[in-house]
Amino acid sequence: MEQIYVSPAGDDSWPGSQERPFATLERARAAAREAGGKAVVHLRGGVHVLTRPFELGADDSGTVYQAAGHGTPEQEEPVISGGREITGWRVRHDGVWLAEVGDLDTRQLYVNGRRAPRAAVPGLPGTVTATETGYVTDSPEPLSWQNVEFVHRGVYPWTEARLQVAGIAREGDSTVITMARPGYEWAYALYQSLYEGNASIGPGLPTSVENDPSFLREPGTFVLDRARPGAHVLMYLPLPGEEPASARVVAPVLETLVRLAGAREVALRGLVFAEAMWLRPGRPEGFVHYHGSGFYEGGPVERAELGEGSYVTYPLSSVTVPACVQVEDADGVEVTGCRFTRIGATGLSVSGGDGVAVRRCAFDTLAGGGVTVTGTRGATIEDNRVRGTGLEFSGSPGIAISGTRGCVVAHNEVTDVPHCGIVAGAGEGTHILHNLTARTLQVLADGGGVYLSGPQGDSAETGAVVRGNVIKDTVTPYNFGLYTDYGASWVLVEENVVMRADNTAVLHVGPPLENVTYRGNFWDADPVGHDDPPGGVTYEGNVTIADEGALTAATQAIQDRAGVRS
Repeated sequence: MEQIYVSPAGDDSWPGSQERPFATLERARAAAREAGGKAVVHLRGGVHVLTRPFELGADDSGTVYQAAGHGTPEQEEPVISGGREITGWRVRHDGVWLAEVGDLDTRQLYVNGRRAPRAAVPGLPGTVTATETGYVTDSPEPLSWQNVEFVHRGVYPWTEARLQVAGIAREGDSTVITMARPGYEWAYALYQSLYEGNASIGPGLPTSVENDPSFLREPGTFVLDRARPGAHVLMYLPLPGEEPASARVVAPVLETLVRLAGAREVALRGLVFAEAMWLRPGRPEGFVHYHGSGFYEGGPVERAELGEGSYVTYPLSSVTVPACVQVEDADGVEVTGCRFTRIGATGLSVSGGDGVAVRRCAFDTLAGGGVTVTGTRGATIEDNRVRGTGLEFSGSPGIAISGTRGCVVAHNEVTDVPHCGIVAGAGEGTHILHNLTARTLQVLADGGGVYLSGPQGDSAETGAVVRGNVIKDTVTPYNFGLYTDYGASWVLVEENVVMRADNTAVLHVGPPLENVTYRGNFWDADPVGHDDPPGGVTYEGNVTIADEGALTAATQAIQDRAGVRS
C-alpha cells in the first residue's frame, strides 16, 4: 500500500512523505488515486481547514484515511474543520465583543472549543394573540427586533419547530408580527390537533425568541447581527476571564465536510470532524419539525385518530435533517474511532449501500442527531458513544435507522439527549442489542430510550429483535422507556432492563401492535396494559421488581454486558 502523509504544516509541492507531507486533502486524494486506490493517507495532527466539501467517489475505492499513528500510543489528532476563525475583535463599553464578518451567515459559534448558544428570551412580551399570518401583541418591545427566530417547543409533545419573522410593524396600539412564508403556512397546516376537548391549530405562541442584540444578557452567548447586508456583525458576551487576544473563536461556514458516494471499501479511522453547520432553518421555510430527524416541507397531511374524538395530524412525507459527513450508496465502508463534534446538523448519515460499519466513534455537541441510517443493507452501528446531541433540533434521536435491512445496532451508549435515544422506523431484520441509554427525553416528551414504529418484517425470521438493552432515566414526564409504537409488527422484545422511566413500556397503541412479543424483560414498574394485553401482543415471563437494589442485583449480568465494550 502506498503511504501518503498530509499535514496543515505541509506543502502540496512536496512529495507527500512522512518527512515532507502534502498540505491539503485534495492533493493527498490525487496521489491516492494515482496509486489506484491502494493507499493509506495519514493525517497529521492539527486543524485541516476545508474551503469546500471533501468528495470521495468510486475512484477512491480501497483507500484508507486515518490519523497518523493510528492504533498506537502516538496516535495524533487531526481535525477536519469547516469553520472560520474569527479575529479582529473590538470590545464595546458594556463588555460585548464585536467583529465585522462581511457576509458570513452562521447559526453556531464555538469559543475555545465550547459551544456558545445564541442569545434568547422566553416567549413574546405583552398580551399576545396568534393569527393566521403571525402574532399581535400590545407590547412595543418587538419593534426593535431584527432577524429573529421563533422557537416553538412542544407544539406536539415530541415536536419543536423553528420559524422566521418576515416583518414587525406598529398598527395603532398594537405590534403586528408577520411570520415568513411558506414556513408559517406549513406549520399552520401541519399542527392541528384535538385532545380531551381542547382544539389547537398552528404552532401556537413561541416558547423562546433568538438572535437579537438586545438579548445579549447571559455571559457565553452570541448574536449574528445581519441588519446590514454584506456587513454582518458577530456579537459575543464573554464568560468571566475570557479575553479576545487569547480566545480561539470559530464560526462554521461549510454545511458538508465529507461526502463519500459510490465507493467501495473506504476506511475513515481516528479522525475528528468538526465545525460545520446547516442554514436551512434560518430561511423563510423555517424548520417545521414533526418527529425524530424528520421535518415537513408541504404536501398532504393526514389525521391520526387517538380515540374518543381526539386526533393529531401528521405529514404523509417528510425530509431528514442532513448530516455534515455523508456516506451514500457505498459498500463496505468503515468509519472507526472517529469523533463528530461541534456540528450544526446531524453528525453522520448513511444512505443506501451495503455493509457499512460505524464502530467506536464518539458523537457530541451536535445541533442534530448522532447517526442516521436509511435504506441501507447490512449496516453495523456498534460500540459508539453518543451524548450531548439535539442541541438545536431537540427531536433528533441519538441513533436513528429506517428503511434498513439486516441492520445491527449493538453495544452503544446514548446519554444526555433531548428526546429518544435509539429509534428504528419501518424496516426488516433490525437487531437492537445490548445498548445502554440513560438520561434520554430531557427536553421533549412521548418517546423512549429505545423506540420502534411501523412494520419490522413479515415473519418471526425477518422481524426485529430488541434484546439485552438497559434503559435508565427516561426523564421528561409522559414517556415509555422501551416503546413499540404506531403499528409496530413482528418484534421480539426480550431480556431488557428498564429503570426510572415515567412508564416502562406500553402495549396499547394506535395503530395497534401486531405479532409483538414481550418476554423475559425486567423493570421497576408494570408496563401500561400488561394486565390486558391486546390480541397482537404476547406478554410472558416478564419480571417487575420495584426495589432498585433488588432489580440491579437480579439483572447485573444484563447490565454488565450492555453499552460500549472496552
